[in-house]
Amino acid sequence: MPKKVLVAVYSASGVTRRVGEEIARISGGDFFDIMPKEPYTSADLDWMNRKSRSSVEMNDPSARPEIANTVPNMGDYDVVIIGFPIWWGVAPRIIETFLESYDFAGKTIVRFCTSGGSGVGRSDTALHKNVTGDVKWEKGVQINRPNETEIKKWLDHVM
Repeated sequence: MPKKVLVAVYSASGVTRRVGEEIARISGGDFFDIMPKEPYTSADLDWMNRKSRSSVEMNDPSARPEIANTVPNMGDYDVVIIGFPIWWGVAPRIIETFLESYDFAGKTIVRFCTSGGSGVGRSDTALHKNVTGDVKWEKGVQINRPNETEIKKWLDHVM
């Protein structure tokens, strides 16, 4: 029986979104854009400013930015591929909000990240704490551009 796939992505600049859309196309999965209830401005994303919204959130492990939209049929999916940019070596806090918002029992969770400077880092296992129950975690990978050959090879390995 073929697996039903959801590709859920938070993208600050559009890079992660482009990769996620390509993963959804190649996998035959549905695409879901994780959108913050309060959109980030360029000032919010200024990681050099310790008082910017993103800096404050990332320095507060309990921060959970609200999400504007929901996956109406999460129960229908067997595999959830979650994409995000790397912020401070890990996933943005909004990914933790997403993971804590749904029941992933019986599902496979696969992560991919984009990054201009660092790799997957701690993000591969740091998110495990946000999900309870019987979940299969596949190893995360960094994919910085929508390269069909690279994505197909990765999907063959994780699905």
